[in-house]
Amino acid sequence: MTALNLDDIILRIASLQEETGLFPSFRSNPLIFYRRADTNVFFTAITVFTLQSLRHEVSPVSRQRIDQITERARAAYSLFRNKDGLDTYNFWPTRPSRHFPNGYIFRHFEHFRIPDDIDDTAMVYLTTNPSADVLLWLKTKLAQHANGSQRQRIRNTFPAYRHLTAYSTWFGKHMGVDFDACALSNILYCIFTYNLPHNQHDTDSLFYLRSIVESGQYRREPFRCAPHYARPSLIVYHLARLMSRFQIEALEPIKAILLADARDLIATISNRVEQILLATALGWLGAPMPAIDIDNIEQDFSTFHFFIAGLLTAYEHPVLRQFADKPLVHMRWQCEAHCWALVAEYGQLLKSEECRVKSEE
Repeated sequence: MTALNLDDIILRIASLQEETGLFPSFRSNPLIFYRRADTNVFFTAITVFTLQSLRHEVSPVSRQRIDQITERARAAYSLFRNKDGLDTYNFWPTRPSRHFPNGYIFRHFEHFRIPDDIDDTAMVYLTTNPSADVLLWLKTKLAQHANGSQRQRIRNTFPAYRHLTAYSTWFGKHMGVDFDACALSNILYCIFTYNLPHNQHDTDSLFYLRSIVESGQYRREPFRCAPHYARPSLIVYHLARLMSRFQIEALEPIKAILLADARDLIATISNRVEQILLATALGWLGAPMPAIDIDNIEQDFSTFHFFIAGLLTAYEHPVLRQFADKPLVHMRWQCEAHCWALVAEYGQLLKSEECRVKSEE
């Protein structure tokens, strides 16, 4: 296996950043031969977030590059801020709305213009320096859109969870309530990072995360547990990241399950980027990390997707819901810069583990 050179990887990521401050990404559906360049804040923010987590572990040169990447990315965030100037963020540019950019059909229909969401908002907050007033405002805003808070009740989750006042993915008034385990992990990461006051919405969100793992539902029906990520490996990755950073009593009972599942899943997956996610999760959870062959790993980037959009996910009609989890109606998003950031994250953690083992010998 070729040794990982973090400086080279971070230099590669820096070279991919456009003048706008954004990292290029694509949305595709190979079943219908669809592929379009996409303009979104999500992949830029999560790439910056991942790089910032490595900042104190890399060389001074790479540290400076990460700071430059971050500064340029932050300058682009305003394009995705709420259309009315509120402190929430959208996946796509908002003023004017540019949903499904570079497309030929969906961008002409208001139905496909999505509201702001907790995922993009969390990542923007985590990669900037929001004021205390803005953070408290966000906490109130989250509560206003949680399940049951606006006379809307979630319908597309398991019956046992419909009573939970967990956070919805969406801030929109007219969008159905949606529970996504990965998005919930990200907004809880934000809440814990800034030590925001906890309430029943946080308790119920954590209960949901714990329950889908304890019950095995996240492996049997990942789309229903995380409709915008829809793979067990991604749910493991997000939960492990949250649990590695914060001591969360409500999630401790699922640690052993996640460890066993990660080991099981990594043996069944062929894409090396996805293997890296699971290896990183194992490291975060305190287990030995398997060595993944990263020679020419960029060859695996084109068959890896971190995020999806289900064109029928928002519908609550039972007939349409039957088809919502089918790949034919999914858009998959890919981003080279983010893939390299995941490789760098894995490499840094593996290096730290090797140093720890050597020091104990």
